[in-house]
Amino acid sequence: MQLTTHTDYALRLLIFVAVRRDESPARVQDAAARYGISANHVAKVAQTLVQLGYLDSFRGRGGGVALALPAESINIGALVRQTENLRLLECFGPHSTCPIDPACTLKRALAEAQRAFLEVLDGYHLNDLVVNGDTLHRLLGRP
Repeated sequence: MQLTTHTDYALRLLIFVAVRRDESPARVQDAAARYGISANHVAKVAQTLVQLGYLDSFRGRGGGVALALPAESINIGALVRQTENLRLLECFGPHSTCPIDPACTLKRALAEAQRAFLEVLDGYHLNDLVVNGDTLHRLLGRP
């Protein structure tokens, strides 16, 4: 399964915010610059994460984003479910037009694989992704 760029950037932004040692909110532009990705895309991702309740947003001078929840409360599987379209095939939806849908073992195999994928991610929280926080901080710190 391939995650969308939106989910990729969401995970990267959460990691960036989680390893900061600064008390001020993280700037989206700084995260984008450190990862070498589009600030506009990261801003859209930040907006999604604010709407989902993972980040708080602060406007004005000194504004930016900060974790809205403790890192140990941010479950990676839940985040992926909220940011991804998990409908792998047309037949995963309620209105399948595939004539073999009732007997299709491919659909069952893919659904099982997807459940296993998400089950593994359910075992991880943001704090698990930043256990090497010192190294990540050095890599993502100011240039």
